[in-house]
Amino acid sequence: MPDRHRVAVLALPGVVPFELAIPARIFGGAAVADDPLYDVVTCSVDGGPVQTHDDYSITVPYDASVLATADTVVIPPSHMLRAIIDSDGLIEDAVLRALKEIRPGTRLLAICTGSFVLAAAGLLDGRPAATHWAEAEQLQELFPAVQVDPVVLFIDDGDILTSAGAAAGIDLCLHVIRRDHGSAVASAAARACVVPPRRDGGQAQYVPRPIPPAQDGGTAVTRAWAAEQLGRPLSLVELAEHARMSVRTFTRRFRAETGVSPGTWLATQRLDYARQLLEDTDLTVDQIAGRTGLGTGTNLRQQLRETTGVSPTAYRRAFRT
Repeated sequence: MPDRHRVAVLALPGVVPFELAIPARIFGGAAVADDPLYDVVTCSVDGGPVQTHDDYSITVPYDASVLATADTVVIPPSHMLRAIIDSDGLIEDAVLRALKEIRPGTRLLAICTGSFVLAAAGLLDGRPAATHWAEAEQLQELFPAVQVDPVVLFIDDGDILTSAGAAAGIDLCLHVIRRDHGSAVASAAARACVVPPRRDGGQAQYVPRPIPPAQDGGTAVTRAWAAEQLGRPLSLVELAEHARMSVRTFTRRFRAETGVSPGTWLATQRLDYARQLLEDTDLTVDQIAGRTGLGTGTNLRQQLRETTGVSPTAYRRAFRT
């Protein structure tokens, strides 16, 4: 068995316990033939106990020097960011020294407000980033060079990946496992944690709104139905009729619940399904295009390249398990 991919988690003062535990739980559940694929370690800046956001402290076995041994470093959120990053966006010297232990080329993950730490270190300048929807405006104001996206659940920008809050950290870690080892391994890890392998929509569906919900039903049932009909054309009229709404009401409710239009959501579902079939089957590109409602192999190739930057053949070679 080759050396396991090492994931180091940096616990900062005020760390949120839920998100701190996500990497060990998700990456720790990724295995092939009962052989773990990741070695997850947790550290603090100085190796000492860390006061969490809750009413207890945690002890960790390592100081920041262990970051130099990591292939992936995860920064969970802290609710004491004001003690770490000042009002000008300058990061505390001790934390900056800890981050400098990270080797060039190491993959970086930030969950929720962990993005502030990477931004304060200058690592997100000119790059897209996600954070919790309630903190997105502050992140953009404090670090104008960062391209903040307040809608998505997570962003994969190659060597730096960022996510929204809480459970979006689970989405992010499962995505990394899928990227590293394919959908079968990621799905198995998700099943072990009793969570979905993928979630649709963005953060908009979780943002509280001052307007009370309409009396008509939601679109979740229709979305579930549509996900089973991807092999054929689906019009907006048909979707609205299934939901027993007018087209206008359906479109408004759909966007409020998912953060995207029905057409964009359908296109994403079709492409996600195509990616799954590329990973898990030997179907040809044309067969996959037909089965997912993308029509032609040419259309599938174009959409996949626009989304991932690679051809179906390259994608299958990289992700097939």
